[in-house]
Amino acid sequence: MSVELLDTTRFHGFRVRRQIAGKTYQEYFSLKANGKRLRGAARAKIKAEAEDRDAVLEKQQSKAKALAAKTALFDKNGKVRGILFRMKTEKSGTRTPVFQIGIMSAKVGKIVNTTVSINLHGLKGAWEKAVDFYIDHKKISKRAKTFKELLKAQPSKAQLEAMKRKRKKK
Repeated sequence: MSVELLDTTRFHGFRVRRQIAGKTYQEYFSLKANGKRLRGAARAKIKAEAEDRDAVLEKQQSKAKALAAKTALFDKNGKVRGILFRMKTEKSGTRTPVFQIGIMSAKVGKIVNTTVSINLHGLKGAWEKAVDFYIDHKKISKRAKTFKELLKAQPSKAQLEAMKRKRKKK
């Protein structure tokens, strides 16, 4: 809740403040009338108004967060944010191509990581497994348009070969 009681020399009342899509919304509800502090039922009425306004802003904030989470899935190059191609060095020293997934999970409320081997599952199979993990933790339905877009964003063999060559130069 973002309802805060302010009691300063300049203001006595409630402040409602929330960040919505990068913009701060801030409103004040005074607990003074005719130079005197409100008490009892009048004070409770003002507090209820502030809490009602906060509830409206909270709803807008959660909608904006959900929209931002869905639109931030792809970077400016069309790659999926959170699924990376990596050459993983095994304990034996061999280098294995993998998709590494590292995302903030809406399911468990923390950052989750995993890797999917391209050698083991093939390019298409590894990408599908990576996307399945991704949508499970981002709470995206398999019937959603976003799911189909994620599957289409699979890198081609030529793109992966180019990334491998680029990594060898470093």
